[in-house]
Amino acid sequence: MFLDFFYALREAGVPVGIQEWLAFMDALGKGLHGSSLSRFYNLARSCLVKSETYFDAFDRAFLKVFEGVEGALDIEDELLQWLADPKNFEGLSDEQRELLERLSGDELMQKFLERLAEQTERHDGGGKWVGTGGHSPFGHGGEHPTGLRVGGPGRNRSAMKVAEERRYRDYRTDATLDLRQTRVALRRLRQLTRTGPATELDLDETVDETCRNAGEIELVFRPERKNDVRLLLLMDVGGTMDPFYEPVSRLLTALHEERGLRDFRAYYFHNCPYELLGTTARLLRKEAVATGDVLRTLDSRWKVMIVGDAAMHPAELMEPYGNIDPRRTAETTGIAWLHRIADHFDRCVWLNPELPQIWGEYRTVEAIRRIFPMYHLSTDGIAAAVQTLVGAKAA
Repeated sequence: MFLDFFYALREAGVPVGIQEWLAFMDALGKGLHGSSLSRFYNLARSCLVKSETYFDAFDRAFLKVFEGVEGALDIEDELLQWLADPKNFEGLSDEQRELLERLSGDELMQKFLERLAEQTERHDGGGKWVGTGGHSPFGHGGEHPTGLRVGGPGRNRSAMKVAEERRYRDYRTDATLDLRQTRVALRRLRQLTRTGPATELDLDETVDETCRNAGEIELVFRPERKNDVRLLLLMDVGGTMDPFYEPVSRLLTALHEERGLRDFRAYYFHNCPYELLGTTARLLRKEAVATGDVLRTLDSRWKVMIVGDAAMHPAELMEPYGNIDPRRTAETTGIAWLHRIADHFDRCVWLNPELPQIWGEYRTVEAIRRIFPMYHLSTDGIAAAVQTLVGAKAA
């Protein structure tokens, strides 16, 4: 099995050399993996992966070789190959769409597993099997009001669930191109207050006190002026946000370099913040923090900036257990969490990278705009959002 794992890694594009493999074998021989599958996974990744660039490929190879990994759905490679080449599909009319059966999340998953057990060949079009095109709830490249997408990127932003473990890229904090305008737009994200010990010489008061003392010098000190802004940044990552990787990275880089902020924290989510926020774009539970804990830890004076296209299946926002990932569903709706965030913090804004002209095409965008002031992720939009956060009036 270990030899199969070695070749699976090489086949997946992970550059594993003999030296790394021998180090891994030596670590196994010393029992560093213990009796835990998760410890074995972490040990293998530490020894065999040279760069985080290959984390995704490593995970695919690991799941291919070792059965029983918690949370993995049993989807055959042959099925994924079918779905990698979706056939052209003519969209449904409004009348046809209204006639389609609307399924709850539980019904959708149950019927999907039944189809996987029954299906034996490729299928394109139609309304029952897992395939491409058509109006089946399962597959890729088709259309259904409560569909489960399997394989491939999202197209119509209408999938209710996605039957695969999804990996996203962390937004970069070291982007150096086109940062100047972003920094300029963020420059007003400052509220200067005098706090702390009196260490700064107050020249005007010193002159006044000296005059009152008939020329005898009386030095007057005051606390240094510091930026009192604390900023919480929440970022949508993956899926339909992939085309906006660069502008969001520039924003994150500029905020990391905004040294004047009193405090700054950044978390990830996918489509909508739910009960957990990711400290990295992988959105793994072991790396997540509870949204409730964030609300309890940060007081209302923190400013909140949320970045996302706000375009998703309405069930993700409005229904219990609406998370697009069936492994991360919870009873509290996404819109309930958004209301909790808006109610807890005094000032919140939403930055949308999509063009404002198409915001009205999505019900979820309109619903979120009723909760948060929404601005375009552009230089002017960031400047307007900052004015809202710090309470400045528009010029």
